[in-house]
Amino acid sequence: MIKAGGETEKDMVSGKNKNNRKRPVWTAAGWIITAIQIVVSAAAVYILNQSGFVPEKMLIAGIVVLAVLIVVCRLLMKKKIRPVRFLIGAVIALAVSALLLAAGYYVGTLTTTLQDITDTTEEVASVGVYVLADDPAESIADTEDYVFGILESIEREDTDNAVVQINTELDSIVQVETYAGMDDLADALLSQTCGAIVMSEQYVEVISELDGYEDFENQIKEIASYEWSYVIESTETDEDTAAAISGYGVFTMYISGIDTYGAISTKSRSDVNIIAVVNTNTRQILLVSTPRDYYVPLSISNGVKDKLTHAGLYGVDVSMDTLEMLYGVDLDYYFRVNFSGFEELIDALGGVTVVSEYEFDVEPDFHYVVGENELNGIEALAFARERYSFAEGDRQRGENQMAVITGVIRKLQTPSVLYNFSDIMSGLEGSFETNMSYTDLSTLVRNQISAGGSWDVQTYSVDGTGTTASTYSLSSQVYVMEPDRETVDYAIELIEAVENDEIISVEE
Repeated sequence: MIKAGGETEKDMVSGKNKNNRKRPVWTAAGWIITAIQIVVSAAAVYILNQSGFVPEKMLIAGIVVLAVLIVVCRLLMKKKIRPVRFLIGAVIALAVSALLLAAGYYVGTLTTTLQDITDTTEEVASVGVYVLADDPAESIADTEDYVFGILESIEREDTDNAVVQINTELDSIVQVETYAGMDDLADALLSQTCGAIVMSEQYVEVISELDGYEDFENQIKEIASYEWSYVIESTETDEDTAAAISGYGVFTMYISGIDTYGAISTKSRSDVNIIAVVNTNTRQILLVSTPRDYYVPLSISNGVKDKLTHAGLYGVDVSMDTLEMLYGVDLDYYFRVNFSGFEELIDALGGVTVVSEYEFDVEPDFHYVVGENELNGIEALAFARERYSFAEGDRQRGENQMAVITGVIRKLQTPSVLYNFSDIMSGLEGSFETNMSYTDLSTLVRNQISAGGSWDVQTYSVDGTGTTASTYSLSSQVYVMEPDRETVDYAIELIEAVENDEIISVEE
């Protein structure tokens, strides 16, 4: 029987009508949205847990909140459909899912980047073969009758490996002459005592900074290059260091600032040498800066003194060992920063605020004022590299580079970093490396999030007197800084005080 409105008696009995026919569609949509919310929530929790950054209590609380949101949204979209209520539940569920997807992406990217930065186990040695710029030789094949100059004792393993490769390429044994220092090697090539020289590519810049050799880089050309990777001895986290990372003790780190446009894994001079002593009991950090030209015995030089910056040419482990000898401290980790790579990172951040102690110019383009300076990448790099504007030279340059680091850290804590997150991660990946394990780093971050609060940072720079002397790496007299033993001893006192849970206040 047909009733009014076009409904059949069968439809009336079964309870079906036009509105009811829509219910299965709405119900299916609700379950699909709920399924998306559950899957995305589970994935986000998994990523956060795997990152190791989130404290356990906070993770559990997050799981509870997400579960409640799932239930609430499901109730709003339940079978007895009310369009407005369904819409509210769907919007909330999809909005939460979108936020979780974004958070998962950011945390996943951060985790991947930090995994690349941490657990560094290799260092690269790059060795070049050089001839005079006007030499007709363009490759090793053109040097069959050449005498090859090499350094007598410095970095012989790398040089000998290169000579073996040259012998293989020429299918003969080349004639080799040895020289004591980098400058002696350069003189041998310039005077044509030998036809080619074999040395680390990093030495070219060192020689070019010597008086009388300013044009050396333009007087030569590289006709071959060889690379070798060396395994850096991994740092085993002992019980005391593990306790410190977990928030109950002291750990130490060597912060090395290398001034190079090459890969950060390449052996390079260290222009910034900072020891960080971190006491997680007192929440105090001591930074001790040592000038690059400090005249000290290297750990590989059998007591012969050299500039501290040259230690980096022989590997980050040599820099660490040399500083351990100077201060009588055991260094748990190293953290290397490529200041040239900072330019890309700082631009990705949208610039940084850097506090300067002095007003000065870096010719021809940059002017800095006392106090806060808003700097882009190239301006911050110029600020960090300048030393000739200051009476204290390298000592003040180290202070300025720490100021740039501070500016970057502060900017990384602002919400604006989310807008350029991918670019920032790319900048981080090319500018930093450390032998601290990802597990130790994530534990350190997790405990900071859990404990909250601020850290008291104390800084101190040792001093010295400028003079000239020959070095382990160079035979000629070059500028060095003779250590002021009183400042070194005071730095040792400060380090020991922080290690003994004493609260210090540095007196410059």
